[in-house]
Amino acid sequence: MSVRPTLLVAGGAGFIGANFVRYVCESRPAWDVRVLDVLTYAGDRSRLAGLGCELIVGDIADDEVVRSALDNATWLVNFAAETHVDRSLLDAEPFLHTNVLGTHRLMNAACLAGLKKVVHVSTDEVYGETYGEAFIESSLLAPRNPYSASKAAGDLMVLATWQTHQLPVCITRGVNTVGPWQHPEKAVPLFTINAIRAQPLPVYGRGEQQRDRLHVDDHASAILKVLESGQPGEIYNVAAGNNRDNLTVARRICERVGASLDLIQFVEDRAGHDWNYALDNSKLKSLGWLPRYDFEATLDATVDWYIESQDWWQPIVDGVFRDYYAQQYGKRLSQSGESEG
Repeated sequence: MSVRPTLLVAGGAGFIGANFVRYVCESRPAWDVRVLDVLTYAGDRSRLAGLGCELIVGDIADDEVVRSALDNATWLVNFAAETHVDRSLLDAEPFLHTNVLGTHRLMNAACLAGLKKVVHVSTDEVYGETYGEAFIESSLLAPRNPYSASKAAGDLMVLATWQTHQLPVCITRGVNTVGPWQHPEKAVPLFTINAIRAQPLPVYGRGEQQRDRLHVDDHASAILKVLESGQPGEIYNVAAGNNRDNLTVARRICERVGASLDLIQFVEDRAGHDWNYALDNSKLKSLGWLPRYDFEATLDATVDWYIESQDWWQPIVDGVFRDYYAQQYGKRLSQSGESEG
């Protein structure tokens, strides 16, 4: 009797990870999918409901847990990371624990497990900001905040594992990803939820920073393409070409929700706010990948999901997230209101 191949997805209860698990379960039904997730505030079991995959609750920095989770696995895709820039500015240590130490220990365990392939999921932010040309995979790393610095360190550990132990690993570096199930701390769901509730949309600075928004299904298909076709030791940029400034995004969200543009409120910018992340995705396209969603389709589908899924996000927004929101935006919104009054 043939043994079904097994994919371990670390961080598979997070936003992109869970959408990737869903994508794989639908497109590769002959695979067994196993999820390892420590279930921080950003991890949610409900994202995996109905998929029939095994969930192992544990930390990628725990050697014993990782070795057990990798037992008899065929492939590994690592999404496990602390990801929010604003939180990293408040406290960087959790980012070092997971994104550096955790990545190191996960790669060590992967070397011993005899895996056929590993994909480590990273971010465009490791390149720093650009005012001109898009970054290619060989561009210098110049991270500008604790989150991106920790991800860059993790990338270097992964590449060192390839060089020293020949672990068959690829790295993907994706642009800002949006879609169903994203935590309300991120800009697009936060703006959407606040527009639905007729509350201010806190836009940093004057909203001039540029971002490329990639639909999570396109991101999932890219990672699967790299898992199946990418060359070990290589890096692949994942981009959609949907670059827009943050103010344009806020306006589009208000229009889609049917909310007043007057809800948009400019607030004090965050420290070290990168101007633009632009990636050249030619290398990934050479594998046969193309995004399906343009800017309008990406944003509209995302906004519509939050309109229809209030039962998921309301308990989060009305729960412990309130304390973080007050810490991050309370003073900014108050000062903004005073300056406009």
